[in-house]
Amino acid sequence: MTRPAHSLATAPIMVLNGPNLNLLGLRQPEIYGRATLADVEDLCVRTAAGHGGTVDFRQSNHEGELVDWIHEARLGHAGIVINPAAYSHTSVALLDALNACDGLPIVEVHISNVHRREAFRHHSYVSLRADGVIAGCGVQGYAFGVEHVAALLAERADG
Repeated sequence: MTRPAHSLATAPIMVLNGPNLNLLGLRQPEIYGRATLADVEDLCVRTAAGHGGTVDFRQSNHEGELVDWIHEARLGHAGIVINPAAYSHTSVALLDALNACDGLPIVEVHISNVHRREAFRHHSYVSLRADGVIAGCGVQGYAFGVEHVAALLAERADG
C-alpha cells in the first residue's frame, strides 16, 4: 500500500518517546534537566502550531507499542519526531518499522549529547533511517525536531 502524502495542514506530527521518558524531570536531572514530559509536549504543541500544525504526542516503555505506533504513523501522520531513548542502541525492530515509512520525514531526538556519554550510546539503529538527528540540545531539541519535519514537508511541497 502506498502511503498518502500528508502536510501539517492535513495530519499531525507523531512525537514518540521511549522508555523512562515518563520520568523526565525526576530521573537524573543533572543529565536530562528538570523539564517534565508534559513540558516537552507543550513545547511541541506550540512549535507545531507555529507552522499551522498539530502533534500526536505519545510515550511508552514498551518496544512493541512503539513499533505499532510507527506503523500507525505510516498512513495517518505528516512525520515522526522520535526519542527512542535506550531503544536507540538496541532496537532493530524500531529501525525496521521506520524503514517501512517510505517518504515520511523522521527526526531522531536525544536530550543529552549521547556522544559524550558511555560508548554503547554512540551507536543508534534509528539514525540509519532518520532524516536528521538532534542530540545534546536538552528538551529544546524536540522543538528543533518539529521545526525540521515542518521544513522537510515544505521542501517536498515546493519540490
